[in-house]
Amino acid sequence: MFQNKKILILGFARSGYEAAKVLIKRGNTVVLNDNKNEELQDQEKIKELKELGVEFVFGSHPDDLLDSSFDYLIKNPGVPIHHKYVLKARDFGIEVINEVEMAYRLFPDNITLIAITGTNGKTTTTSLTYEIVKKAYGDRVFLAGNIGYPLSGILDQLKEGDIVVMEVSCQQLENLSTFHPSIAVMTNLSPAHIDFFGSYEVYKKVKAKLFKNQTKDDVAILNVDNGDVLDETKHILSTTKYFSSKHSIHGCYLDGRDIYYYGKKLLSRDDILIAGIHNVENVMAALMVAKEVHVSDDIIVEVVRHFTGVEHRLEYVDTVFGRKFYNDTEATNIKCTQIALASFEKPTILILGGLERGQDFFELSDYLEHVKGIVAIGECRSRVVQFANTMGIPVYSYEFLKDGFQKCYEISNPGDVILLSPASASWDQYKECEIRGREFKDCVKALKSS
Repeated sequence: MFQNKKILILGFARSGYEAAKVLIKRGNTVVLNDNKNEELQDQEKIKELKELGVEFVFGSHPDDLLDSSFDYLIKNPGVPIHHKYVLKARDFGIEVINEVEMAYRLFPDNITLIAITGTNGKTTTTSLTYEIVKKAYGDRVFLAGNIGYPLSGILDQLKEGDIVVMEVSCQQLENLSTFHPSIAVMTNLSPAHIDFFGSYEVYKKVKAKLFKNQTKDDVAILNVDNGDVLDETKHILSTTKYFSSKHSIHGCYLDGRDIYYYGKKLLSRDDILIAGIHNVENVMAALMVAKEVHVSDDIIVEVVRHFTGVEHRLEYVDTVFGRKFYNDTEATNIKCTQIALASFEKPTILILGGLERGQDFFELSDYLEHVKGIVAIGECRSRVVQFANTMGIPVYSYEFLKDGFQKCYEISNPGDVILLSPASASWDQYKECEIRGREFKDCVKALKSS
């Protein structure tokens, strides 16, 4: 498999880099094409691959690059599905796959593959699942996929009997054919990526491909409260198991503040540090996977109790002088901040603002029930002040986050939540929003040591 073939990799990035390394070491002829100019690429990685024998074509997609001499086209997931090379490859009868499919075909025998997808929550669910299963099985467990670790990158470490936990995006699912997870999870479905797939109907069908190769010996873990999930999975052959945050079901469910697994109480919402009912659902999905691979209740509870979430996504930071601090710096749009605000039932101080992009803060109006104060920051802070004044919420304006942080503490009380969820990009002051999140966490750390 994938030996002495001629292969075109379309798109560099992490997956293209890892795929090229795997393929060139197996005696293949590898050509890597990327539309970006070479000087904008990672020079160390280019040097490494050139020394291995990879041929590069940067700066364009030449019409005559792809011809019938190629055996495979490996497409980066972000490349449009109707790219001219994809269409041309199909005309030539060249198989179009992606890095995930390629790596899967090179797996050792008897790998337990856990694959997690969904419109929302897949990164949190994947991260928590990995932490629980790794606590039980140690070095036999690997994290991969859309979470930032290409599957190709762990191939050389995998041994028969290992466990792979991976997040799978819709773009990755588009070019999978033999990919066959032992355990597959669908957290939820809602309209997304319409610009990429053309319609919600197509998007849903692509998501459901996760279960395409499963048999009755495999398990599908599904959100029974999501009608679209049920519709798209009603004909799958997998053994289906369900979780619900709304109803007592035969499966995993929330009853009051307690989570039950087939009638046995396993956790309380008070055990979960990550906020919001959506994260309760993510926890239920993760623990159902853990039970499928025979992880003990004690390990599940221990890991959940210490899990603070995915960094920068409604991440629990710490409790200092009775205040709970949450870092949601990746909430760079209104929708994400709506979700964050809906996650708390305690009095909340909200840090709001950043890059001026004309965002309509009044779309937050229905989510302010628990907001007792707003600290406006960044380039658009004057509009945040106008919004808060209109809503009758006390507001304090600061250009920089670090200056506004102290005010958050001053106007809060023990039991309150202090939430960085800016509904704004960070590029007015930061190279990336993660830097803003780390600054917030540094402020929390400094407060704790004061």
